This record gives sequence, structure tokens and C-alpha cells, in this order.
Amino acid sequence: MNIDKFKHQHQDIIGNIAALRKASQAGVRENAAEIARLIISMSSTIKLHLAVEDQVLYPALRNGNNGVLAQMGKKFQDEMGAIASAYMGFAERWNQASRVSADPEGFRADANTVLKTVHARMQKENTVFYPAIEAL
Repeated sequence: MNIDKFKHQHQDIIGNIAALRKASQAGVRENAAEIARLIISMSSTIKLHLAVEDQVLYPALRNGNNGVLAQMGKKFQDEMGAIASAYMGFAERWNQASRVSADPEGFRADANTVLKTVHARMQKENTVFYPAIEAL
């Protein structure tokens, strides 16, 4: 199974997280419009990524001939539910510049928690899940 598109989307998301970090460090209030724009952009990529995982990747693993990968896929899909929900809530809270500039510390705290979780999840997929799929 070719998962290059998934890996490319991870690179895009990680790039957005790095850009958010840079904009935040330069000043949340001063960069609120850019922060909101980056969140909207990243959300589009994340929504697409999750949809393709749910509609293509996980079903293919479930219906494949490898029981270990089928179970691994189910575990990864189950874990992703809470992570996706947390991210979508984050994106909804901070996708407007006025909200970001009104509560810079709230944004920072939320971003540190949610984006750290998203980043860690992608690293786990990149180092454990995707190599297992590619070995198939």
C-alpha cells in the first residue's frame, strides 16, 4: 500500500505547527491574523487526512490478509478519535484573529497541549504505524 500522500500530509501539518510556534513566539496578539490563518489551513489538511484514513486506510487494513496490521489499524483509529476531537475543538476556538488576540495566554496554553498531542501522534504514525504498513 502506498502511503506517501499520508506522509506528505504529516509534513505539511508539522510545517504548520512550526509556523504557528514561530508566529506565537513573535507575539500572539501581533500575529493573531496569521495564527488564525495557519489554523484554518492546517485544519483543512487534518480533516482531509482523517477522512482518507477513515475511508481508505483503516478499511484496507481491516479487510487485508494481515491480522497484526488489522489490529494495529483498529488501535490507531480508536486512539485518534479523542485526539481529533481535541484538535477540532482547538481549531474552532482559535480560528478567528479576534479570539486569538483577546486571549493570547489561553491560546498558548491550548496550543501547547493540543498541538503537542497531535505532533506526538504523527511521530508515532511515522515511526511505528507507517513502517509496519510499508513492510507489508
